[in-house]
Amino acid sequence: MIKADLTSKNCRFEKIVESCDVIFHCAGDIRNKDAMKRLHVDGTQHLLNAIIDKAKKNNKVIHWVQLSSVGVYGGPEGNANKQRIVTENSAINPQGEYETTKAIADELLIKASKTGWVTYTILRPSIVFGETMPNKSLRSLGWMIAKKMFFYIGTPGAVATYIHVDDVINALVQCSIDSRAENKVFNISNDCLQEEMINSIAYAFSVPTPKIRVPELLIRSVVSLLPSFIDCPLTVSRIDALVSRTYYPYTLIENTLGVSPKESVPRAIKKVVLKERGGK
Repeated sequence: MIKADLTSKNCRFEKIVESCDVIFHCAGDIRNKDAMKRLHVDGTQHLLNAIIDKAKKNNKVIHWVQLSSVGVYGGPEGNANKQRIVTENSAINPQGEYETTKAIADELLIKASKTGWVTYTILRPSIVFGETMPNKSLRSLGWMIAKKMFFYIGTPGAVATYIHVDDVINALVQCSIDSRAENKVFNISNDCLQEEMINSIAYAFSVPTPKIRVPELLIRSVVSLLPSFIDCPLTVSRIDALVSRTYYPYTLIENTLGVSPKESVPRAIKKVVLKERGGK
């Protein structure tokens, strides 16, 4: 194990890649906006430079597997509840600092492959979850359902775009050993209807499934009128997520590598919230 800070000017990038045949680049920051460019963009470029130098010295091409995000495609233009299907051929349209810097990192890798010393696979998962996930948003959702405070927004049919961490790991490994993955971009998500996921969480907490549904326009109007000093759990971005009808098919990675998600999102999320409450 080698510990290193990819944002540090003193980082010995050549040491990190010293004995590598394959690079899994999973480093990322989802909280600190000030660090995102230094890590996702500058850190990636420095690491790529070190990899290319090593490949040239050893006269051996190195394969780079990059963990990106479906966030680089951005949200739907216009209404957040507009139904759309996003594939690997969809246009890149990142809208936040995290998504923008991730998209730039992907471009740097593709550009580096033109040297002939690096091959790549870029894996773009949706929201990754698991029992040890540091992100609290899913647990907050579970808490709202357990307290019978959750309500649906807008008309039925919203989509939950999640992927279990085990399925992501399986895809990353396959991308590293299968030559058919070289110089490819793959999306992976195990989309399900929002109602299926919510009902599963309610069952895990032994509470009735939520029935209340509030018009989207009404909720957006109320949230927009709230003063800034009120800490409301509903924000514009969260409302967008709760009414989203965006699908991320995993068709390409399944047809190319035979990789498909194995962990059902409703069933796996139920395990996550059960563990949170000390159940089995």
